[in-house]
Amino acid sequence: ARGFLMGGADIIPGVSGGTVALVLGIYERLVTAISHVDSTLLGMLFRRKWADAAEYLDLRFLVTLGIGILVGVGSLSGLMRYLLWEQRSYTLAVFFGLILGSSVIVTKTVTLHRAGQWLVCFCLALAAAVFAYWLVGLQQVGFHDSPGYFFLCGSIAICAMILPGISGAYILWLLGAYIAVTEIIHNVLKFQVTLVELISIVVFSAGCAVGLVSFSKILRWLLAHWHNLTMTILGGFMIGSLRLMWPFQQDLTPDVEKLKLKRFEPVWPASWDQEVTVCLLLAVGALSAVLLLERWGSTKTKNSP
Repeated sequence: ARGFLMGGADIIPGVSGGTVALVLGIYERLVTAISHVDSTLLGMLFRRKWADAAEYLDLRFLVTLGIGILVGVGSLSGLMRYLLWEQRSYTLAVFFGLILGSSVIVTKTVTLHRAGQWLVCFCLALAAAVFAYWLVGLQQVGFHDSPGYFFLCGSIAICAMILPGISGAYILWLLGAYIAVTEIIHNVLKFQVTLVELISIVVFSAGCAVGLVSFSKILRWLLAHWHNLTMTILGGFMIGSLRLMWPFQQDLTPDVEKLKLKRFEPVWPASWDQEVTVCLLLAVGALSAVLLLERWGSTKTKNSP
């Protein structure tokens, strides 16, 4: 059940599976288990100590959690594909609120005591936000249909699953691979996948595995030694990248039929109409939901024995 909730979160750009893991009380166990894919584990496997290896890796936890994540991702992939095609403005408004709320959560994790620290973190966050805003506005940031790019996207996006406040689906969106990956997952579930798509999803999964194991170790080191600076930069990057989720967009490629190949440009609405009102309400509602969820999780953690 916890894995299903994490998978459902990871398929939505803006919601972090890591945040859900924190709320559900399994975050530290998850990071520890993943980081145990190391030489000690390989030694146990080489000596055929299967039971010891399974206990060291917390295998039963990882397997059941992984199954739940896959079910959650598979259940929502088709729905997200429909929403991004048929209800784009409203869907992006929800994503905008979710990402903004997640960035607030990241900011709250930074604890500073001196004015100098505040200044350094503010400058880093501002620089990260400006860089992200510039980056997502580049036309070159888009989908590249190649196995190498699928591997890269998987290895980068999966890192966000164990990072509170950062959405793996959002990273996929930023890299231009979100639509392609969700379409392939949708086709796999309908048993209509092509050989090229099957190879792509296998390569993507391999990238996820490599990125997850590698980043779990890096994450533990960064958070232990440079927690405030790390979270500050990530928060600034998320805020700057909100440009990608602006609800009002102009289609620059009306003749292109495939959604994953389309290009959109953010525009300011010509007038305040019903669509603008609904988008605003959806964004505020999504932001409030993320903040309430995080607050509920913090309360549960403080009250736990």
